[in-house]
Amino acid sequence: MMALNAEEQERVVHAINLAENETSGEIRVVIENHCPDEVHDRATYYFSKLGMHKTVLKNGVLIYIALEDHKFSIIGDKGIDQRVEIDFWNCTKDLMVEEFRMDRIVEGLVKGIEHAGKQLAKFFPREHDDINELPNDIVFGDR
Repeated sequence: MMALNAEEQERVVHAINLAENETSGEIRVVIENHCPDEVHDRATYYFSKLGMHKTVLKNGVLIYIALEDHKFSIIGDKGIDQRVEIDFWNCTKDLMVEEFRMDRIVEGLVKGIEHAGKQLAKFFPREHDDINELPNDIVFGDR
């Protein structure tokens, strides 16, 4: 697998931690090499497998990327979709694609995480009693 090196992984996890410091939303990243299926279907599979639909406020976000196939998808739970602008995910994707086209995968992930975090903070600000419901690590898929 064309996995991220340790420093790159640390940058992505750090971006998740920073974003979640401002919101009760939960952000996860899944990286695989190949996605022979429809990318949205694969992202939905991981959304369910990782229990992202179980957050209290239904405010989980999954960023899925298949590196070698040059595919990615962003999925948000229903609590987010009920509150954000209709083009929310497109704006996030556009920021990421700009970096991906220059073969800057980590920068694209970080920008996507940062943008999602800022937007989530508007609708789901972090409360004093907020708990981290899901791990902030990167999940490396099985393909």
